[in-house]
Amino acid sequence: MANSKTTLPNASANLFLTDGGLETTLVFLEGYELPCFAAFDLLKDEKGYNAIRDYYRRYLNIAIDFKTGFILESPTWRANPDWIEKIGYPKSATLEINRKAVQLLVNLKEEFQDALPAIVISGCVGPRGDGYKPGNKMTVEEAQEYHSKQIEVFADTHVDMVSAITMNYVEEAIGIARAANAVNLPVVISFTVETNGKLPGGEGLKEAIEQVDESVNEPPIYFMINCAHPTHFIGVMQEGINEQWTKRIKGIRANASCKSHA
Repeated sequence: MANSKTTLPNASANLFLTDGGLETTLVFLEGYELPCFAAFDLLKDEKGYNAIRDYYRRYLNIAIDFKTGFILESPTWRANPDWIEKIGYPKSATLEINRKAVQLLVNLKEEFQDALPAIVISGCVGPRGDGYKPGNKMTVEEAQEYHSKQIEVFADTHVDMVSAITMNYVEEAIGIARAANAVNLPVVISFTVETNGKLPGGEGLKEAIEQVDESVNEPPIYFMINCAHPTHFIGVMQEGINEQWTKRIKGIRANASCKSHA
């Protein structure tokens, strides 16, 4: 249930930070094993829960130091039914896993709200398949039906918005946006791109953004680019600098590596 008292990033003049890559940090810097890159699996015990909590705390303190807002992105990028089942949970665990993940963020917001009043809780939705290879593409209708299972859980929690992260083809992004529309949650769509500035599905950023905007009743509040080095997309952004579609991009979660996903 979106909190009407929370000012979302698109309606604020302030900068907003977010975390720098939960799964990558947990695996490569802290030595955790994440099955299928699923951070939510750590929530099953106290040690893992505390590791995720402390990870967010570090970034929240950075936001305090620099007097920015902060977007708390839930550790649920893999918490959709197919991935949950692949990891060994029943699909019915979708409800409990996503609720527990959001509650962690609610607790953090309460802990930091005096020092950092502009905190937004975002329910993170990841792709049904591989984040960098479209594989078996869904239709818009299939994507809406599939992702509704997770998004409907978010609608019954204290998330302020939904963020679809690492989207690699347009139909899935549209389906997620429509699923969020159906439960009256604001939605953000974040595309990833290859070294040529195009989505792994082959669409250009301009085409993808315009197609999503034209295909939903309530367009995303903004778009983002994630898991791509700035050199991969700076060229197409410069080409479209005076066009409306570039103004729809309000956030970047960049890769440090300039290598291809291939």
